[in-house]
Amino acid sequence: MTTPDRIWTAALIVIGDEILSGRTHDKNIAQIASWLQVQGIRLAEVRVVPDVEGRIVEAVNALRTRNDYLFTTGGIGPTHDDITVDAVAAALGVPVVIHPQAREMLERYYTGRGSALTDARLRMARVPEGAELIPNRMSGAPGIRIGNMFIMAGVPHITAGMLDALTGTLEGGAPLIARTIGCWVAESEVADILRAAEKKHEGVQIGSYPFFRDGRVGANFVVRSTDEAVLADCVASLTADLQHAGYAVHPEEI
Repeated sequence: MTTPDRIWTAALIVIGDEILSGRTHDKNIAQIASWLQVQGIRLAEVRVVPDVEGRIVEAVNALRTRNDYLFTTGGIGPTHDDITVDAVAAALGVPVVIHPQAREMLERYYTGRGSALTDARLRMARVPEGAELIPNRMSGAPGIRIGNMFIMAGVPHITAGMLDALTGTLEGGAPLIARTIGCWVAESEVADILRAAEKKHEGVQIGSYPFFRDGRVGANFVVRSTDEAVLADCVASLTADLQHAGYAVHPEEI
């Protein structure tokens, strides 16, 4: 369902000591942000927190009330340091329970592979009371949805599967679309041109991404809007203004 005139926002909490230590490189921020844009939802804020219940509770309570949706990644596995479910339940003031459908999913998954549903694996059926499940065809352990929150795996390809299961189920606005043009120019030289183009086209955002390559300075300008006609007009106008100022413009990213 879409509400074109409303801007819907989401926040993301990335949970895990391994992310903060640099041992694991996060990939979920980019894939969740891209997925949200297609749903017509903007990722407005990201917070990375350690495997400490109090810090997770603090982040959940801070972000869930000022955004339409809140996603978390990490900390829902079978080990002792997977405490996301406990922390979210504490933030919401509800107990943790074993979800019967999640238990069935896990039992079917492991017995189908000649294994058993151990106590450790059963931890992945624990949810805050009142939660619904997000299907996970990759590992059997489901994600969790409660209110406006989505508790998801930390492993990127499992997160991707959960996002796929959610596609089209969230209310959002018009999807944000983008076009990129490139220019061999220092962004500081064209800052006024960029500012004027954004001001002239309501609802347009222009991002500037400088680079240094082959001994030359350049920048790619990403123009974003929810309106395709406005986007095209802004790109054409910005291109003309840059060319008028004497800069050669590439019609796509350099």
